[in-house]
Amino acid sequence: MEDLTAPAAAGMTRRNFLQKSALAGAGLVLGAPSILRATQGPGAPSNLINVGFIGCGKQQEVLFNAMVNIPGLHYSAVCDIMKDRVGGAYGRISSRFGYKPNRYLDAGEMLEKEKDLDAVIVTTPDFWHSPHTVMSLQAGKNVYCEKMMSNTLDGARAMVRAMDETGKLCQIGHQRRSNPRYIYTLQQLINGHKICGRIINANAQWNRAVSASRDIVVPARILPDAATLLKYGYGRGGVDLTTEELQRRFLNWRLYKDLSGGPISDLGAHQIDIFNWFLGGPPKSVIASGGCDYFKDREHFDNVMCIFDYATPQGGARAFYQVLTTTSAGGGYFETFMGTEGTIQISERSAFTKIYREPGSAPSWDSLVQQNWLRRAAATAAPADSGGAVASYASAAPEGFQLPGELNQPPHQPHLANFFAAIRGDAKLNCDAREALESEAPIYWVNPAAEKNETIFLTEEHLRTT
Repeated sequence: MEDLTAPAAAGMTRRNFLQKSALAGAGLVLGAPSILRATQGPGAPSNLINVGFIGCGKQQEVLFNAMVNIPGLHYSAVCDIMKDRVGGAYGRISSRFGYKPNRYLDAGEMLEKEKDLDAVIVTTPDFWHSPHTVMSLQAGKNVYCEKMMSNTLDGARAMVRAMDETGKLCQIGHQRRSNPRYIYTLQQLINGHKICGRIINANAQWNRAVSASRDIVVPARILPDAATLLKYGYGRGGVDLTTEELQRRFLNWRLYKDLSGGPISDLGAHQIDIFNWFLGGPPKSVIASGGCDYFKDREHFDNVMCIFDYATPQGGARAFYQVLTTTSAGGGYFETFMGTEGTIQISERSAFTKIYREPGSAPSWDSLVQQNWLRRAAATAAPADSGGAVASYASAAPEGFQLPGELNQPPHQPHLANFFAAIRGDAKLNCDAREALESEAPIYWVNPAAEKNETIFLTEEHLRTT
């Protein structure tokens, strides 16, 4: 079998790569100027997949909008404890496709009655991910569950066990694992052409403005009543809560320690997963700091910064991550891998994706540009030399490059398409529950490291998946 990580000089061409690699599963157009352009194939498969949704909030809408152009799907059922959300999901399906999915307020009832479901999409709050995934797997359904896998390690491990015991498929929603931009960057630029040289440092961030981090508020009349919210776990361990308090916990579950992992799992999980994927395994330790510095009435930190220490085959490396909920400044959200010969800043958004060649590094990247593996970025003027002692410490400006194309579909679509292709037996899951937990496990230790203000050394017990 041809090694897809081998450089082009050893016989791999851009066309070979697209034909043989995982990107082919994303439907890349070989003849297009953009080698990262993805499209859907013609016609719908004959083997229709019946899909049900558990959880019909905003994330369900995001995934549904990414699924509508994937052929061969029939949306059979929708479920949520909030009637208004069930109605919204029902309306999106019926208006788009002209048929009416069955509606449910209880996941157990849906799984009991919908015998013909092939796949369940779980987009409930984190503390329900594990119960809903496990019960769906045990009912004989394949599952696509949003990340984080669970609000607890034990919950995540239960999902892996259920996947193993039932033999059903369980894909976790780390959608970058199926993104052509990320696959191409890792397989060809980092591992194949080794444009970074030895990677010694990595940085990533997700900075969110205060305006996007405030409490979610909706009219109380459309929310579930107190009895329903208590039945479905929104209480607090026997503490008497008012209906208003229960409804705040329902809408803003990400703020509470018994319902979620906070910003480090809500936002950071996507990007710390990329650290572990690109660096080839989990870190050996984590140190962190965080605080409730603006939102004083929240249980989780409103900002967290952490450093992971890695032992890669090439040597030691460190990765810094920050998640902020009080500012959107600093260039948005991205992951950066910095090496001795080059740096790649990558994001789901092409505007945040940039590549730099270190001054004086060898060999030149001219051949990569000529073969369209890379494109040169527009030249920028070098800063004026201020002279004196300070200027003598400055490095020459690095050359700027860009990836040669765009993804022309919603960022979740390739990962969902991979899931449905795996159900048909046409692909292998890009991020099943075990692989996801191997990458997610270190994330569960960030908040404890910040709370204790100490380094946590990650042992096999910290990182085990079952």
